[in-house]
Amino acid sequence: MRTRSRLSGLLSLLILIWLIIGAVAAGQRGYYGDASTNCASVGTIAVTIVAGPLNYMGINPTVDCDYPQPTS
Repeated sequence: MRTRSRLSGLLSLLILIWLIIGAVAAGQRGYYGDASTNCASVGTIAVTIVAGPLNYMGINPTVDCDYPQPTS
C-alpha cells in the first residue's frame, strides 16, 4: 500500500512539473500578452499548457475555432 501512495505522489509531481513547463512555453510564445480573448486564443493557450514539454521539441499546437456567424 505504501508503494501505491509513493507512486501516486510521484505521478502528481510529474504532472505538476509538466503543466508548469507548458505554462512557461505559452509565456515564451507571448500568448498571455495577446489582447484578443476569443475561442481560438484561449484554446491555443490551453493546448500549449497541456502539451507541455512537447513544445520544446518543435510541436506547435494551435486551435482554430469556427463558430457560426449571425445572419443579417
